Amino acid sequence: MQLEQLRDLVVETLNDMKARDIEVMDVRGKTAVTDYMIVASGTSDRHVKAIAETVAFRAKDAGEAPLGTEGLAEGEWALVDLNGVVLHVMLPRVRDFYSLERLWSAPVAVPRTLSNAAHA
Repeated sequence: MQLEQLRDLVVETLNDMKARDIEVMDVRGKTAVTDYMIVASGTSDRHVKAIAETVAFRAKDAGEAPLGTEGLAEGEWALVDLNGVVLHVMLPRVRDFYSLERLWSAPVAVPRTLSNAAHA
């Protein structure tokens, strides 16, 4: 399965499961961990868990078994690692606290010495 197809499968599943505030971030060049980071909110701990489990099941069914899952027992923040796509499903208060979107969409800082050398 192509990376974009996997990303779209995750987003489609999130929509089917009524996840809220879905944010897809292209983090290529910002981290070696993954290419796409997707963040979504669930309405309760059961909803968070159900969303993450359904994404993992559908990805596996499509031939892309997750490398791992985290947080399913607690349900406040669940992670599904699909290698090229990493999904974070959180309760809104947890999502507000960690602000992953702000962290990963921040501009890349360029050291002053490199910036000045480029203009010389």
